[in-house]
Amino acid sequence: MARIRKIEINNFRGIKTLTWLPSPGINCLIGPGDSGKSSIIDAIDFCLGARRNLQFTDADFHHLDVDSPINISVTIGELDDALKSMETYGLFVRGFNSSTGVVEDEPEKDIETVLTLNLTVATDLEPAWTLISDRAAAQNLSRNLSWGDRVRLAPTRVGAVTDFNLGWRRGSVLNRLSEERPDASAALAKAAREARAAFGDEADKQLGETLAIVAGAAKELGIPVGDHVKAMLDAHSVTFSGGTISLHDEDGIPLRGLGIGSTRLLIAGLLRKAAAQSTIVLIDELEHGLEPHRIIRFLGSLGAKEPVPPLQAFVTTHSPVALQELSGDQLHVVRAEGEKHQVLNVGTADEVQSTIRLYPDAFLAPSVVICEGASEVGLVRGIDQYWSANGYTAMTALGVALVDCGGGDSDRPFHRAAAFGALGYRAAVIRDDDKKPTEDVENKFKKKGGLVIAWRDGRALEDELFASLSVAGVEGMIKRAIEFHGEELVDEHIKSASKNAKNLNGILTEPLIDGSFTAESRTILGIAARTKKAGWFKSVTKMEAVARDIVGPDLENADSGFRALVEDIFAWIDNAET
Repeated sequence: MARIRKIEINNFRGIKTLTWLPSPGINCLIGPGDSGKSSIIDAIDFCLGARRNLQFTDADFHHLDVDSPINISVTIGELDDALKSMETYGLFVRGFNSSTGVVEDEPEKDIETVLTLNLTVATDLEPAWTLISDRAAAQNLSRNLSWGDRVRLAPTRVGAVTDFNLGWRRGSVLNRLSEERPDASAALAKAAREARAAFGDEADKQLGETLAIVAGAAKELGIPVGDHVKAMLDAHSVTFSGGTISLHDEDGIPLRGLGIGSTRLLIAGLLRKAAAQSTIVLIDELEHGLEPHRIIRFLGSLGAKEPVPPLQAFVTTHSPVALQELSGDQLHVVRAEGEKHQVLNVGTADEVQSTIRLYPDAFLAPSVVICEGASEVGLVRGIDQYWSANGYTAMTALGVALVDCGGGDSDRPFHRAAAFGALGYRAAVIRDDDKKPTEDVENKFKKKGGLVIAWRDGRALEDELFASLSVAGVEGMIKRAIEFHGEELVDEHIKSASKNAKNLNGILTEPLIDGSFTAESRTILGIAARTKKAGWFKSVTKMEAVARDIVGPDLENADSGFRALVEDIFAWIDNAET
Protein backbone atom coordinates (compact mmCIF):
# COMPACT_ATOMS: atom_id res chain seq x y z
CA MET A 1 0.00 0.00 0.00
CA ALA A 2 1.00 3.64 -0.31
CA ARG A 3 4.05 5.32 1.25
CA ILE A 4 4.80 9.03 1.52
CA ARG A 5 7.96 9.86 -0.43
CA LYS A 6 8.17 13.63 -0.08
CA ILE A 7 6.56 16.33 2.06
CA GLU A 8 6.66 20.05 1.24
CA ILE A 9 5.16 22.60 3.64
CA ASN A 10 4.99 26.37 3.16
CA ASN A 11 3.53 29.07 5.41
CA PHE A 12 1.82 26.68 7.81
CA ARG A 13 1.85 27.72 11.46
CA GLY A 14 5.46 27.94 12.70
CA ILE A 15 6.86 26.53 9.46
CA LYS A 16 7.81 28.99 6.73
CA THR A 17 9.28 26.33 4.47
CA LEU A 18 10.12 22.64 4.84
CA THR A 19 11.06 19.90 2.38
CA TRP A 20 11.51 16.38 3.77
CA LEU A 21 12.01 12.90 2.36
CA PRO A 22 10.72 10.57 5.10
CA SER A 23 11.76 6.95 5.48
CA PRO A 24 9.29 4.17 4.54
CA GLY A 25 9.08 2.89 8.14
CA ILE A 26 8.99 4.69 11.49
CA ASN A 27 9.73 8.41 11.41
CA CYS A 28 10.02 9.55 15.02
CA LEU A 29 10.25 13.33 15.25
CA ILE A 30 12.18 14.79 18.18
CA GLY A 31 13.40 18.26 19.03
CA PRO A 32 12.72 21.17 21.38
CA GLY A 33 9.23 22.46 22.06
CA ASP A 34 7.65 24.58 19.32
CA SER A 35 10.09 23.27 16.72
CA GLY A 36 7.22 22.22 14.44
CA LYS A 37 6.90 18.48 15.15
CA SER A 38 3.14 18.49 15.68
CA SER A 39 2.64 20.89 12.77
CA ILE A 40 4.27 18.34 10.44
CA ILE A 41 1.87 15.65 11.69
CA ASP A 42 -1.10 17.98 11.19
CA ALA A 43 0.09 19.01 7.72
CA ILE A 44 0.13 15.37 6.58
CA ASP A 45 -3.26 14.77 8.17
CA PHE A 46 -4.86 17.84 6.59
CA CYS A 47 -3.47 17.12 3.13
CA LEU A 48 -4.21 13.38 2.96
CA GLY A 49 -7.08 12.97 5.42
CA ALA A 50 -10.53 12.10 4.11
CA ARG A 51 -12.46 15.09 5.40
CA ARG A 52 -15.31 16.94 3.78
CA ASN A 53 -15.08 19.82 6.23
CA LEU A 54 -11.79 21.24 7.47
CA GLN A 55 -11.67 24.59 9.22
CA PHE A 56 -8.72 26.97 9.14
CA THR A 57 -8.15 30.25 10.97
CA ASP A 58 -5.69 33.09 10.56
CA ALA A 59 -3.58 31.47 13.28
CA ASP A 60 -2.79 28.60 10.89
CA PHE A 61 -0.85 30.97 8.64
CA HIS A 62 2.86 31.53 9.30
CA HIS A 63 3.18 34.70 11.42
CA LEU A 64 -0.54 35.36 10.70
CA ASP A 65 0.43 36.36 7.14
CA VAL A 66 -2.81 35.48 5.32
CA ASP A 67 -1.49 37.07 2.11
CA SER A 68 0.95 34.14 1.77
CA PRO A 69 -1.17 31.02 1.17
CA ILE A 70 -0.72 27.82 3.12
CA ASN A 71 0.69 25.27 0.68
CA ILE A 72 1.16 21.60 1.61
CA SER A 73 2.17 18.96 -0.93
CA VAL A 74 2.52 15.24 -0.23
CA THR A 75 4.02 12.92 -2.84
CA ILE A 76 2.79 9.33 -2.56
CA GLY A 77 4.56 6.27 -3.92
CA GLU A 78 4.11 2.49 -3.83
CA LEU A 79 0.79 3.00 -5.59
CA ASP A 80 -1.55 0.16 -6.46
CA ASP A 81 -2.68 -0.40 -10.04
CA ALA A 82 -5.89 1.60 -9.60
CA LEU A 83 -3.98 4.72 -8.58
CA LYS A 84 -1.51 4.31 -11.45
CA SER A 85 -4.30 3.83 -13.96
CA MET A 86 -3.74 5.99 -17.04
CA GLU A 87 -7.49 6.13 -17.59
CA THR A 88 -8.10 7.64 -14.16
CA TYR A 89 -5.05 9.72 -13.29
CA GLY A 90 -3.00 9.49 -16.50
CA LEU A 91 -2.12 13.18 -16.79
CA PHE A 92 -1.28 13.38 -13.08
CA VAL A 93 1.04 10.44 -12.48
CA ARG A 94 4.64 11.56 -12.01
CA GLY A 95 8.05 10.04 -11.31
CA PHE A 96 10.09 10.11 -8.10
CA ASN A 97 13.87 9.71 -8.13
CA SER A 98 14.76 8.34 -4.69
CA SER A 99 18.49 8.97 -5.16
CA THR A 100 18.01 12.73 -5.72
CA GLY A 101 14.65 13.35 -4.04
CA VAL A 102 13.43 15.06 -7.22
CA VAL A 103 9.87 14.61 -8.47
CA GLU A 104 9.77 14.54 -12.27
CA ASP A 105 6.55 15.60 -13.97
CA GLU A 106 6.87 12.78 -16.51
CA PRO A 107 6.89 9.20 -15.19
CA GLU A 108 9.95 7.33 -16.41
CA LYS A 109 10.93 3.68 -16.67
CA ASP A 110 13.60 3.55 -13.96
CA ILE A 111 11.98 5.77 -11.34
CA GLU A 112 8.94 5.21 -9.13
CA THR A 113 5.47 6.24 -10.29
CA VAL A 114 3.90 8.67 -7.81
CA LEU A 115 1.03 11.09 -7.30
CA THR A 116 1.40 14.47 -5.61
CA LEU A 117 -1.59 15.86 -3.72
CA ASN A 118 -1.60 19.55 -2.87
CA LEU A 119 -3.59 21.46 -0.24
CA THR A 120 -3.84 25.23 -0.58
CA VAL A 121 -5.54 27.67 1.80
CA ALA A 122 -5.81 31.34 0.82
CA THR A 123 -7.31 34.42 2.50
CA ASP A 124 -10.85 33.04 2.24
CA LEU A 125 -9.77 30.19 4.58
CA GLU A 126 -11.34 27.64 2.24
CA PRO A 127 -9.11 24.56 1.70
CA ALA A 128 -8.63 23.38 -1.87
CA TRP A 129 -7.17 19.99 -2.78
CA THR A 130 -5.79 19.16 -6.19
CA LEU A 131 -3.35 16.78 -7.83
CA ILE A 132 -0.18 18.47 -9.12
CA SER A 133 0.85 18.06 -12.76
CA ASP A 134 2.53 20.51 -15.11
CA ARG A 135 1.18 18.55 -18.09
CA ALA A 136 -2.40 18.87 -16.87
CA ALA A 137 -1.93 22.53 -15.96
CA ALA A 138 -0.69 23.23 -19.50
CA GLN A 139 -4.02 21.90 -20.76
CA ASN A 140 -5.90 23.86 -18.10
CA LEU A 141 -7.03 20.65 -16.44
CA SER A 142 -7.29 19.97 -12.71
CA ARG A 143 -8.72 17.26 -10.52
CA ASN A 144 -8.61 15.84 -7.01
CA LEU A 145 -8.40 12.23 -5.94
CA SER A 146 -11.76 10.49 -6.02
CA TRP A 147 -13.43 10.27 -2.64
CA GLY A 148 -12.99 6.51 -2.57
CA ASP A 149 -9.25 6.87 -3.19
CA ARG A 150 -9.02 9.61 -0.57
CA VAL A 151 -10.55 7.24 1.98
CA ARG A 152 -8.15 4.45 1.01
CA LEU A 153 -5.07 6.70 1.23
CA ALA A 154 -6.12 8.59 4.35
CA PRO A 155 -3.71 8.10 7.27
CA THR A 156 -4.99 6.68 10.53
CA ARG A 157 -4.47 9.12 13.37
CA VAL A 158 -4.01 7.80 16.88
CA GLY A 159 -4.58 10.64 19.32
CA ALA A 160 -5.56 11.17 22.93
CA VAL A 161 -9.22 10.58 21.97
CA THR A 162 -9.44 7.16 20.33
CA ASP A 163 -13.11 6.13 20.63
CA PHE A 164 -13.53 6.69 16.89
CA ASN A 165 -11.40 3.67 16.02
CA LEU A 166 -13.30 1.30 18.32
CA GLY A 167 -16.51 1.53 16.29
CA TRP A 168 -17.40 0.74 12.68
CA ARG A 169 -17.30 4.38 11.60
CA ARG A 170 -16.15 5.58 8.21
CA GLY A 171 -12.37 5.49 8.06
CA SER A 172 -11.92 3.67 11.39
CA VAL A 173 -9.32 0.95 11.75
CA LEU A 174 -12.07 -1.66 12.23
CA ASN A 175 -13.37 -0.94 8.72
CA ARG A 176 -9.87 -1.56 7.38
CA LEU A 177 -9.31 -4.95 8.98
CA SER A 178 -11.53 -6.76 6.46
CA GLU A 179 -14.30 -6.28 3.91
CA GLU A 180 -16.97 -7.20 6.49
CA ARG A 181 -19.49 -4.48 7.31
CA PRO A 182 -22.20 -4.50 9.98
CA ASP A 183 -25.80 -4.38 8.76
CA ALA A 184 -28.09 -4.13 11.73
CA SER A 185 -30.68 -1.87 10.11
CA ALA A 186 -33.69 -4.16 10.63
CA ALA A 187 -32.79 -5.05 14.22
CA LEU A 188 -32.02 -1.45 15.07
CA ALA A 189 -35.23 -0.15 13.48
CA LYS A 190 -37.25 -2.63 15.54
CA ALA A 191 -35.33 -1.67 18.69
CA ALA A 192 -35.97 1.99 17.99
CA ARG A 193 -39.73 1.42 17.66
CA GLU A 194 -39.83 -0.57 20.90
CA ALA A 195 -37.82 2.10 22.70
CA ARG A 196 -40.24 4.79 21.51
CA ALA A 197 -43.25 2.84 22.72
CA ALA A 198 -41.70 1.93 26.07
CA PHE A 199 -40.71 5.49 26.75
CA GLY A 200 -44.22 6.70 25.85
CA ASP A 201 -45.77 4.53 28.56
CA GLU A 202 -43.29 5.78 31.16
CA ALA A 203 -43.67 9.39 30.09
CA ASP A 204 -47.37 9.43 31.05
CA LYS A 205 -46.34 8.81 34.65
CA GLN A 206 -43.44 11.26 34.63
CA LEU A 207 -44.96 14.12 32.63
CA GLY A 208 -48.72 13.75 33.23
CA GLU A 209 -49.33 17.32 34.44
CA THR A 210 -47.45 18.88 31.56
CA LEU A 211 -49.16 16.64 28.99
CA ALA A 212 -52.60 17.56 30.37
CA ILE A 213 -51.82 21.27 30.08
CA VAL A 214 -50.65 20.82 26.48
CA ALA A 215 -53.78 18.81 25.57
CA GLY A 216 -56.04 21.44 27.14
CA ALA A 217 -54.33 24.29 25.33
CA ALA A 218 -54.55 22.44 22.00
CA LYS A 219 -58.28 21.79 22.52
CA GLU A 220 -58.92 25.43 23.35
CA LEU A 221 -57.12 26.49 20.19
CA GLY A 222 -58.89 23.94 18.02
CA ILE A 223 -55.70 22.04 17.21
CA PRO A 224 -56.53 18.40 16.46
CA VAL A 225 -54.25 16.39 18.73
CA GLY A 226 -56.87 14.03 20.14
CA ASP A 227 -57.91 13.65 23.74
CA HIS A 228 -54.50 12.50 24.99
CA VAL A 229 -51.07 13.92 24.12
CA LYS A 230 -48.12 11.55 24.51
CA ALA A 231 -44.42 12.16 25.08
CA MET A 232 -42.46 9.72 22.91
CA LEU A 233 -38.96 9.57 21.52
CA ASP A 234 -38.77 11.54 18.29
CA ALA A 235 -38.60 9.13 15.35
CA HIS A 236 -36.04 11.38 13.68
CA SER A 237 -33.81 11.32 16.77
CA VAL A 238 -33.85 7.57 17.26
CA THR A 239 -31.75 6.59 14.27
CA PHE A 240 -28.82 4.23 14.02
CA SER A 241 -25.98 3.62 11.59
CA GLY A 242 -22.94 1.37 11.34
CA GLY A 243 -21.07 3.88 13.49
CA THR A 244 -23.41 3.09 16.35
CA ILE A 245 -21.91 -0.41 16.56
CA SER A 246 -18.77 -0.53 18.67
CA LEU A 247 -16.56 -3.04 20.47
CA HIS A 248 -17.54 -4.42 23.90
CA ASP A 249 -15.88 -6.92 26.18
CA GLU A 250 -17.38 -10.30 27.14
CA ASP A 251 -19.46 -8.65 29.88
CA GLY A 252 -20.91 -6.15 27.44
CA ILE A 253 -18.84 -3.23 28.70
CA PRO A 254 -17.80 -0.85 25.88
CA LEU A 255 -14.06 -0.97 25.16
CA ARG A 256 -14.06 2.81 24.95
CA GLY A 257 -14.10 2.59 28.75
CA LEU A 258 -10.54 1.26 28.72
CA GLY A 259 -7.77 3.56 29.87
CA ILE A 260 -6.13 5.83 27.30
CA GLY A 261 -2.96 3.74 27.21
CA SER A 262 -4.78 0.42 26.77
CA THR A 263 -6.95 1.87 24.03
CA ARG A 264 -3.98 3.27 22.12
CA LEU A 265 -2.07 0.02 22.50
CA LEU A 266 -5.04 -1.97 21.18
CA ILE A 267 -5.42 0.35 18.20
CA ALA A 268 -1.71 0.06 17.39
CA GLY A 269 -2.12 -3.72 17.32
CA LEU A 270 -5.16 -3.41 15.05
CA LEU A 271 -3.26 -1.09 12.73
CA ARG A 272 -0.57 -3.73 12.40
CA LYS A 273 -3.28 -6.26 11.45
CA ALA A 274 -4.75 -3.81 8.92
CA ALA A 275 -1.39 -2.94 7.32
CA ALA A 276 -2.45 -4.36 3.96
CA GLN A 277 -5.27 -1.81 3.75
CA SER A 278 -3.88 1.20 5.61
CA THR A 279 -0.15 1.84 5.88
CA ILE A 280 0.23 5.45 7.01
CA VAL A 281 -0.15 6.18 10.73
CA LEU A 282 0.06 9.52 12.56
CA ILE A 283 0.75 9.58 16.31
CA ASP A 284 1.36 12.77 18.27
CA GLU A 285 2.97 12.28 21.71
CA LEU A 286 3.55 8.55 21.42
CA GLU A 287 3.98 8.05 25.17
CA HIS A 288 0.62 9.55 26.17
CA GLY A 289 -1.04 7.22 28.69
CA LEU A 290 1.58 4.48 28.34
CA GLU A 291 3.99 3.03 30.90
CA PRO A 292 7.56 2.35 29.68
CA HIS A 293 7.00 -1.36 29.00
CA ARG A 294 3.85 -0.55 27.02
CA ILE A 295 5.70 2.08 24.97
CA ILE A 296 8.02 -0.74 23.87
CA ARG A 297 5.04 -2.94 22.96
CA PHE A 298 3.41 -0.03 21.14
CA LEU A 299 6.51 0.50 18.99
CA GLY A 300 6.73 -3.24 18.39
CA SER A 301 3.18 -3.19 17.03
CA LEU A 302 4.24 -0.48 14.59
CA GLY A 303 7.07 -2.71 13.35
CA ALA A 304 10.00 -0.96 15.04
CA LYS A 305 12.19 -4.08 14.92
CA GLU A 306 11.07 -5.50 11.58
CA PRO A 307 13.53 -5.27 8.66
CA VAL A 308 10.69 -4.65 6.20
CA PRO A 309 8.46 -2.03 7.84
CA PRO A 310 4.77 -2.97 7.66
CA LEU A 311 3.63 0.58 8.36
CA GLN A 312 4.88 4.07 7.64
CA ALA A 313 4.47 5.83 10.98
CA PHE A 314 4.95 9.53 11.72
CA VAL A 315 5.42 9.89 15.45
CA THR A 316 6.39 12.62 17.91
CA THR A 317 7.76 11.87 21.37
CA HIS A 318 9.50 13.29 24.42
CA SER A 319 10.06 9.83 25.92
CA PRO A 320 13.64 8.62 26.55
CA VAL A 321 12.24 5.07 26.55
CA ALA A 322 11.02 5.50 22.98
CA LEU A 323 14.42 6.79 21.88
CA GLN A 324 16.20 3.85 23.48
CA GLU A 325 13.89 1.43 21.69
CA LEU A 326 14.38 2.99 18.26
CA SER A 327 17.48 3.05 16.07
CA GLY A 328 19.13 6.21 14.84
CA ASP A 329 17.72 5.80 11.32
CA GLN A 330 14.19 5.94 12.79
CA LEU A 331 14.85 9.19 14.68
CA HIS A 332 14.64 12.62 13.06
CA VAL A 333 15.48 15.96 14.68
CA VAL A 334 13.29 18.90 13.66
CA ARG A 335 15.24 22.17 13.46
CA ALA A 336 14.33 25.73 12.50
CA GLU A 337 17.15 27.77 10.97
CA GLY A 338 15.87 31.23 10.24
CA GLU A 339 12.98 30.94 7.80
CA LYS A 340 13.78 27.34 6.89
CA HIS A 341 12.87 24.15 8.71
CA GLN A 342 14.88 20.95 8.43
CA VAL A 343 14.28 17.36 9.46
CA LEU A 344 17.68 15.74 10.12
CA ASN A 345 18.12 11.99 10.42
CA VAL A 346 20.06 11.07 13.57
CA GLY A 347 21.83 8.18 11.80
CA THR A 348 23.43 4.99 13.03
CA ALA A 349 27.06 6.00 13.56
CA ASP A 350 28.57 4.23 16.59
CA GLU A 351 28.98 7.43 18.60
CA VAL A 352 25.34 8.36 18.03
CA GLN A 353 23.77 4.94 18.55
CA SER A 354 25.63 4.29 21.79
CA THR A 355 24.64 7.71 23.12
CA ILE A 356 20.97 7.03 22.30
CA ARG A 357 21.15 3.86 24.37
CA LEU A 358 22.94 5.42 27.35
CA TYR A 359 21.76 9.05 27.30
CA PRO A 360 18.51 9.32 25.33
CA ASP A 361 17.53 12.44 27.28
CA ALA A 362 20.43 14.29 25.62
CA PHE A 363 18.58 14.09 22.29
CA LEU A 364 15.57 15.74 23.92
CA ALA A 365 17.49 18.80 25.14
CA PRO A 366 18.62 21.82 23.05
CA SER A 367 22.10 21.93 24.61
CA VAL A 368 24.50 19.11 25.49
CA VAL A 369 27.65 19.08 27.63
CA ILE A 370 29.92 16.20 26.61
CA CYS A 371 31.99 15.14 29.62
CA GLU A 372 35.11 13.02 29.29
CA GLY A 373 34.10 10.84 32.23
CA ALA A 374 31.65 10.27 35.06
CA SER A 375 33.65 12.55 37.39
CA GLU A 376 33.03 15.58 35.18
CA VAL A 377 29.33 14.74 34.98
CA GLY A 378 29.17 14.54 38.78
CA LEU A 379 31.12 17.79 39.19
CA VAL A 380 28.75 19.79 36.98
CA ARG A 381 25.66 18.20 38.51
CA GLY A 382 26.84 18.83 42.06
CA ILE A 383 27.83 22.47 41.53
CA ASP A 384 24.56 23.05 39.68
CA GLN A 385 22.66 21.63 42.67
CA TYR A 386 24.60 23.87 45.05
CA TRP A 387 23.99 27.03 43.02
CA SER A 388 20.35 26.26 42.23
CA ALA A 389 19.73 25.77 45.97
CA ASN A 390 21.03 29.30 46.38
CA GLY A 391 18.69 30.96 43.91
CA TYR A 392 20.26 30.28 40.50
CA THR A 393 18.35 28.63 37.64
CA ALA A 394 19.02 24.89 37.41
CA MET A 395 20.57 23.66 34.17
CA THR A 396 17.68 21.25 33.59
CA ALA A 397 15.33 24.24 33.54
CA LEU A 398 17.59 25.74 30.86
CA GLY A 399 17.38 22.64 28.69
CA VAL A 400 20.92 21.33 29.21
CA ALA A 401 21.80 17.63 29.31
CA LEU A 402 25.08 15.93 30.31
CA VAL A 403 26.70 13.03 28.46
CA ASP A 404 29.43 10.78 29.90
CA CYS A 405 31.95 9.55 27.30
CA GLY A 406 33.29 6.94 29.70
CA GLY A 407 36.94 8.02 29.52
CA GLY A 408 39.30 6.19 27.20
CA ASP A 409 40.20 7.75 23.85
CA SER A 410 40.77 11.48 24.36
CA ASP A 411 39.26 12.25 20.92
CA ARG A 412 35.98 10.50 21.76
CA PRO A 413 34.27 13.52 23.37
CA PHE A 414 34.87 15.55 20.22
CA HIS A 415 33.55 12.85 17.90
CA ARG A 416 30.43 12.62 20.03
CA ALA A 417 30.08 16.40 20.24
CA ALA A 418 30.49 16.69 16.46
CA ALA A 419 27.64 14.19 15.98
CA PHE A 420 25.36 16.36 18.13
CA GLY A 421 26.55 19.53 16.39
CA ALA A 422 25.69 18.11 12.96
CA LEU A 423 22.12 17.64 14.18
CA GLY A 424 21.85 21.26 15.31
CA TYR A 425 22.47 20.75 19.01
CA ARG A 426 24.50 23.30 20.94
CA ALA A 427 27.49 21.37 22.34
CA ALA A 428 30.37 21.87 24.78
CA VAL A 429 33.18 19.54 25.88
CA ILE A 430 34.76 19.23 29.34
CA ARG A 431 37.98 17.21 29.29
CA ASP A 432 41.00 16.20 31.33
CA ASP A 433 44.40 17.50 30.28
CA ASP A 434 46.59 14.57 31.29
CA LYS A 435 45.89 12.91 27.93
CA LYS A 436 45.53 15.50 25.22
CA PRO A 437 43.26 15.03 22.20
CA THR A 438 44.42 15.33 18.61
CA GLU A 439 44.98 19.04 18.06
CA ASP A 440 43.20 19.16 14.70
CA VAL A 441 40.15 17.37 16.11
CA GLU A 442 39.79 19.85 18.97
CA ASN A 443 40.43 22.89 16.76
CA LYS A 444 37.82 21.78 14.24
CA PHE A 445 35.24 21.58 17.02
CA LYS A 446 36.19 25.04 18.32
CA LYS A 447 35.99 26.59 14.84
CA LYS A 448 32.40 25.41 14.58
CA GLY A 449 31.54 27.33 17.74
CA GLY A 450 31.95 24.56 20.30
CA LEU A 451 33.15 25.40 23.81
CA VAL A 452 36.04 23.40 25.30
CA ILE A 453 36.86 23.47 29.02
CA ALA A 454 40.14 21.70 29.83
CA TRP A 455 41.75 21.38 33.24
CA ARG A 456 45.10 23.14 33.48
CA ASP A 457 48.74 22.10 33.29
CA GLY A 458 48.28 18.48 32.20
CA ARG A 459 45.90 17.72 35.08
CA ALA A 460 43.00 15.33 35.42
CA LEU A 461 39.97 16.58 37.38
CA GLU A 462 41.19 15.13 40.69
CA ASP A 463 44.57 16.83 40.23
CA GLU A 464 42.80 20.13 39.57
CA LEU A 465 40.59 19.88 42.61
CA PHE A 466 43.35 19.05 45.10
CA ALA A 467 45.60 21.71 43.59
CA SER A 468 42.94 24.44 43.56
CA LEU A 469 40.70 24.13 46.62
CA SER A 470 41.40 25.85 49.91
CA VAL A 471 42.80 24.00 52.92
CA ALA A 472 39.27 23.47 54.23
CA GLY A 473 38.19 22.20 50.82
CA VAL A 474 41.05 19.69 50.60
CA GLU A 475 40.38 18.51 54.15
CA GLY A 476 36.73 18.02 53.24
CA MET A 477 37.70 16.00 50.15
CA ILE A 478 39.97 13.72 52.21
CA LYS A 479 37.30 13.23 54.85
CA ARG A 480 34.72 12.35 52.20
CA ALA A 481 37.16 9.85 50.60
CA ILE A 482 37.54 8.15 54.00
CA GLU A 483 33.74 7.99 54.34
CA PHE A 484 33.46 6.39 50.91
CA HIS A 485 36.37 3.93 51.11
CA GLY A 486 37.68 3.72 54.66
CA GLU A 487 40.83 5.16 56.22
CA GLU A 488 43.01 2.13 55.49
CA LEU A 489 42.44 2.16 51.73
CA VAL A 490 42.94 5.92 51.45
CA ASP A 491 46.20 5.61 53.39
CA GLU A 492 47.38 2.80 51.10
CA HIS A 493 46.62 4.89 48.01
CA ILE A 494 48.61 7.84 49.40
CA LYS A 495 51.58 5.61 50.22
CA SER A 496 51.48 4.08 46.73
CA ALA A 497 51.19 7.47 45.00
CA SER A 498 54.12 8.87 47.04
CA LYS A 499 56.20 5.66 46.85
CA ASN A 500 55.94 5.45 50.64
CA ALA A 501 57.28 8.98 51.12
CA LYS A 502 54.00 10.12 52.74
CA ASN A 503 50.97 8.70 54.46
CA LEU A 504 47.45 9.88 55.34
CA ASN A 505 48.25 10.99 58.86
CA GLY A 506 51.31 12.94 57.80
CA ILE A 507 49.39 14.86 55.14
CA LEU A 508 46.54 15.64 57.53
CA THR A 509 48.94 17.17 60.07
CA GLU A 510 50.55 19.58 57.56
CA PRO A 511 47.96 22.37 58.03
CA LEU A 512 48.36 22.09 61.79
CA ILE A 513 52.09 22.74 61.49
CA ASP A 514 52.45 24.97 58.40
CA GLY A 515 48.90 26.29 57.98
CA SER A 516 48.52 24.67 54.56
CA PHE A 517 49.17 21.60 52.43
CA THR A 518 52.41 21.52 50.50
CA ALA A 519 52.30 21.53 46.69
CA GLU A 520 53.86 18.07 46.76
CA SER A 521 51.11 16.70 49.02
CA ARG A 522 48.40 18.23 46.84
CA THR A 523 49.93 16.50 43.81
CA ILE A 524 50.12 13.18 45.66
CA LEU A 525 46.49 13.47 46.73
CA GLY A 526 45.41 14.04 43.12
CA ILE A 527 47.31 10.95 41.96
CA ALA A 528 45.98 8.84 44.85
CA ALA A 529 42.40 9.96 44.25
CA ARG A 530 42.43 8.67 40.66
CA THR A 531 43.90 5.26 41.41
CA LYS A 532 42.73 2.92 38.67
CA LYS A 533 39.74 0.72 39.51
CA ALA A 534 39.48 2.27 42.97
CA GLY A 535 39.28 6.02 42.38
CA TRP A 536 38.00 7.95 45.36
CA PHE A 537 35.31 9.85 43.43
CA LYS A 538 35.12 7.93 40.12
CA SER A 539 31.35 7.84 39.84
CA VAL A 540 28.65 10.37 39.11
CA THR A 541 27.09 9.88 42.54
CA LYS A 542 30.30 10.30 44.55
CA MET A 543 31.62 13.32 42.66
CA GLU A 544 28.16 14.89 42.65
CA ALA A 545 28.04 14.74 46.45
CA VAL A 546 31.58 16.14 46.76
CA ALA A 547 30.84 18.96 44.30
CA ARG A 548 27.56 19.88 45.98
CA ASP A 549 28.81 19.74 49.57
CA ILE A 550 32.47 20.76 49.25
CA VAL A 551 33.56 22.18 45.89
CA GLY A 552 30.56 24.48 45.38
CA PRO A 553 30.78 26.15 48.81
CA ASP A 554 34.60 26.39 48.52
CA LEU A 555 34.72 28.04 45.08
CA GLU A 556 34.93 31.57 46.48
CA ASN A 557 38.10 30.56 48.37
CA ALA A 558 39.57 28.38 45.59
CA ASP A 559 42.31 29.22 43.09
CA SER A 560 41.05 31.97 40.73
CA GLY A 561 42.05 30.03 37.61
CA PHE A 562 39.98 27.01 38.58
CA ARG A 563 37.08 29.23 39.61
CA ALA A 564 37.21 30.90 36.18
CA LEU A 565 36.94 27.53 34.44
CA VAL A 566 33.85 26.60 36.46
CA GLU A 567 32.32 30.01 35.78
CA ASP A 568 32.94 29.53 32.04
CA ILE A 569 31.04 26.24 32.13
CA PHE A 570 28.04 27.76 33.83
CA ALA A 571 28.10 30.92 31.73
CA TRP A 572 27.68 28.65 28.70
CA ILE A 573 24.88 26.78 30.47
CA ASP A 574 23.15 30.02 31.45
CA ASN A 575 23.11 31.11 27.79
CA ALA A 576 21.22 27.99 26.75
CA GLU A 577 17.82 28.39 25.11
CA THR A 578 15.09 26.30 26.67
